[in-house]
Amino acid sequence: MTEVLAAETAITDLAGKHVLVLNWRDVRHSQAGGAEQYMHQISRRWVESRAKVTWFTGREPGQAAEDVIDGIRILRAGGPLAIYAQAAGRLVKTGQNFDAIVDCQNGIPFFTPLFVSAKTPIVQLVHHVHQEQFSTRFSPPLAALGRFLENSGAKAVYGQRAIVAVSPSTRLELRKLGFTGPIHVVPNGTIDVPATIGPRDADPTIAVVSRLVPHKRLDVLLGQFAAAARSVPKLRLEIVGDGPERPRLQQLAMDLGLDHVVTFHGYQPNAFRDSLLNRAWLTVSTSASEGWGCSVIEAAAWGVPCVALRVPGIRDSVVDGRTGWLAETPQEFGTALVTALEALLDPDTALEVSAQCQDWARCFTWDRSSELLAAVLLEEAERRTSTEPGVFSSDMSTLARFELPAGADLRSVLRRTDEIREVRGGVEVLIKGRDEFEASALLNRIGVVAAELRPAGPGTLLAGPGSGFTPSDAVDDQ
Repeated sequence: MTEVLAAETAITDLAGKHVLVLNWRDVRHSQAGGAEQYMHQISRRWVESRAKVTWFTGREPGQAAEDVIDGIRILRAGGPLAIYAQAAGRLVKTGQNFDAIVDCQNGIPFFTPLFVSAKTPIVQLVHHVHQEQFSTRFSPPLAALGRFLENSGAKAVYGQRAIVAVSPSTRLELRKLGFTGPIHVVPNGTIDVPATIGPRDADPTIAVVSRLVPHKRLDVLLGQFAAAARSVPKLRLEIVGDGPERPRLQQLAMDLGLDHVVTFHGYQPNAFRDSLLNRAWLTVSTSASEGWGCSVIEAAAWGVPCVALRVPGIRDSVVDGRTGWLAETPQEFGTALVTALEALLDPDTALEVSAQCQDWARCFTWDRSSELLAAVLLEEAERRTSTEPGVFSSDMSTLARFELPAGADLRSVLRRTDEIREVRGGVEVLIKGRDEFEASALLNRIGVVAAELRPAGPGTLLAGPGSGFTPSDAVDDQ
């Protein structure tokens, strides 16, 4: 895969600027997860590129009030809810010292536009929409308040400011809530793709890496696994991760008579996770909804396909029929599991699926994510100071392939968030917020008259131009 060219100046142009990140946890918090890892990996790369990054985040018992992690300054105060008041106070005092703000919305936004200058570029980062989850964690009055703050409250305060979603599914959920401003998709990165993998276990083995929390629905998995185990001899399930659901899930496994074939490993270091994935036949997901399937792509990096329910986030992470199999309902999950395991008994099929998994995983790098989010910040900064609003909210994108005329300045007609890659015979450009007609008119301005143009669906938007992986975008994201 060639290097990303489109946003290469974005991270360079961020050098010397001071970026504030608001997130309710940092990566050293005991409950830190994928959302914290996402912003930390990006922040670390910004610091390496000579930007200054400060986090306002919550503080749990035992954590220092101030810290430096990978060059990132961490200021901690307040618990899961008190952090919002603490952050507001700090913004009132020091908010004008920052050149840009990333407001990480973990269900409840920080409402930063209320506390800083209207010219300060603020990008709201959303991993997934929590409307349905509030009722599982809070009393009815608090759940109603949470739904209001995430929906109507956020729309009123942030207005047309840019939003970053980590997947097309999250963007779609935000559109359903009525957000009308620009929503950019900046996917997660993942682990490096190993050069060599395997061998797999002799017996069919399923590996799951997950926090053991209610919305992951591992109880559904255990029930469907019990049915699949009756059809697949010597089937095993290895679960890595911990959480409040662990005692209940262990009891359920015993009640289903699975305690001899299901192992709960608890929290384990990455080396253990990688060793387990390297031996596994499959990974699975029965989650109710996600912003993105981090563990799905980590498994894909090891050539391990996924059987999952077709839910937001996960349906973006699994390329159905190529890097895994999607079931429509929990009741169909067990059958899909058996079908997948039977398919993987064929060595040629297993090798082909494994290769496609690794090709898919190579599309997702933290370097690309860092460039894209930097481009969104800088584009928003330009909008804040421009006399022309320049707001675009179309979710249409176009993939263009062409030979660049000598002397043509492609950057002059593109937005910062558009992506370019060099490919054999020319360049590929992912032009965002424009349909094929608009893209053609744009390219004509620099003398490109013979471009191959096609709509870019969710898979292409995730993989990027020139990735070498061509997901089928025939089915719209829904």
